[in-house]
Amino acid sequence: MTALEPVTDVNLREFCEFLHSNLSQRITVKAWLHAFNTDWFPEKPNYGFLIRDQDRIVGGIGAIYSIQLIRGKPERFCNITSWCVLDAYRSQSMRLAMAIVSQNDFHFTDLTPTAVVAGSLGFLKFKPLDERRTVMPNVLWPAASLTGVRIVSDTDEIEHLLPSNAARVCRDHLGFPWLKHLAVGTDGRYCHVIFKRQKLKRLPCAAIFSLSDPDLFVKHHRVIGHYFLTRHGLVTTRVETRLLNKTPRMSVQVSGYQNKMFRSDTLSPSDITNLYSELMALDL
Repeated sequence: MTALEPVTDVNLREFCEFLHSNLSQRITVKAWLHAFNTDWFPEKPNYGFLIRDQDRIVGGIGAIYSIQLIRGKPERFCNITSWCVLDAYRSQSMRLAMAIVSQNDFHFTDLTPTAVVAGSLGFLKFKPLDERRTVMPNVLWPAASLTGVRIVSDTDEIEHLLPSNAARVCRDHLGFPWLKHLAVGTDGRYCHVIFKRQKLKRLPCAAIFSLSDPDLFVKHHRVIGHYFLTRHGLVTTRVETRLLNKTPRMSVQVSGYQNKMFRSDTLSPSDITNLYSELMALDL
């Protein structure tokens, strides 16, 4: 007989060892623990749920909880991550998902679903997000230094340049070394940019994960591209189209990515970001 139980402080390490062995050995047990132990939500209800056959974990689903300020109102989020069930127990998979979404007063996201997981979440009334990406070439622009636009990479200074909520977002995501932070703008208005070094067509790329001011990012994208190229050797910039309000010049739209998923009775797709999720807390 299999038993369903919440992931708690008592069995969290055991659950992370299961994920390391059966989902991704590239991610260490320490990294899994760090991701689940964020302080983004006071008094977490759990870290997800697991299925046990006698004394052995045979499946589990992780949960990263957060409180996010959406349109000036604090909202409770549950980010689903690391859904892994051994082949012999696949029939038990939906028990895990049902346990997660049966929790009241949360908005739910899964930002790294496989096609199979996305299909399963569709039965639970999850909706897909726009999967397109906007790609821009990073080109040399000799006039960049004459624009008056500043690009600040020192995180202590970034916090002082940003409005209070954007500064809190910056602080909340500083503990992950694979995430890089910038503040871009002029005195009085700055955009906080979180990016990660990735590859696109085998060339180094700046993958944008978060923008606090999309309009400002588009306005200064040439300066940002010049910075990425000259300071980091990044040839292109890629950002999810849904995170932008308009398309920058000299950009192309690329599709064919797996849709991210969300479930909410009150929020719209434009309210769903990549923040406070497995995309930030794990080096995926």
